[in-house]
Amino acid sequence: DSVVQTEDAILRDSERVIRAFHDPAPTAMRKVALAPCSPFSVTEDLMRESARLARAHGVRLHTHLAETADENDFCQSAYGVRPLGLMERCQFIGPDVSYAHGIHFTDSELLVLKARGAQVAHCPSSNMRLGSGVCRVREMLDLGIPVSLAVDGSASNDSSDFLGEMRNAMLLQRAVKGSSALGARDVLRMACEAGAAVLGFAGIGRIEPGMAADLAVFDVDGLEYCGSLTDPLAALVFAGYDHGTAYTVCNGRVVVEKGRLTGMDEEELKRDARAASARLLSSPLPG
Repeated sequence: DSVVQTEDAILRDSERVIRAFHDPAPTAMRKVALAPCSPFSVTEDLMRESARLARAHGVRLHTHLAETADENDFCQSAYGVRPLGLMERCQFIGPDVSYAHGIHFTDSELLVLKARGAQVAHCPSSNMRLGSGVCRVREMLDLGIPVSLAVDGSASNDSSDFLGEMRNAMLLQRAVKGSSALGARDVLRMACEAGAAVLGFAGIGRIEPGMAADLAVFDVDGLEYCGSLTDPLAALVFAGYDHGTAYTVCNGRVVVEKGRLTGMDEEELKRDARAASARLLSSPLPG
């Protein structure tokens, strides 16, 4: 409790951050979204006021929703509705809103998502690691609900390997829906085009004239890909174990070159990260 801000402080600081840092330009690389964590960690009032503040400033909204059966039970006990019903009550729903996870939606709730234009960020590795369940990705895609890919966070994902996330998304759907449930091109579309849409970008997600120069270039000439290159795209998702890019270009700027970060010293970054981790682990707990 000693590190929890008041709701007034949260909203004031949210507005300060939007005014100071949000760049509304179509391909700007510094954008702010308001993301109260989940229905069981913030109040209904904070959800409602965050939605009001975000729309007043034209920024996007995000939260974690319908991740576990416990969350459903909590919302019904505390608020008298399921998690998505609470979001409707708070006006925390619409085409400017994305929900991480979205595992435990009912058939009728999927129709609400479609009608309201809300989007789902699927986190397969985290869902498997925590035993949360399997998101109904195939049904969502068939209904036209935008589904992107995400990693949740390092505490429940470990490596944040995005190609690995694509592979896990594909295999997890196949495990419950059959071998034709999701293909390599389906997950690539989720990772690129749908990912851009969920973040509110219109100018990225595809390689074509007029789009921002965002590219991830992978070397599939290694031993791990031998025999799989009749379909290089499928090989990238199905095969291989080194998922680092050879080159990454973000909005025309090369940020990874020959597998190394260009904007910072990787050795220094590793030293700093290890030192920060050691300080955290050695610090006494509050109270």
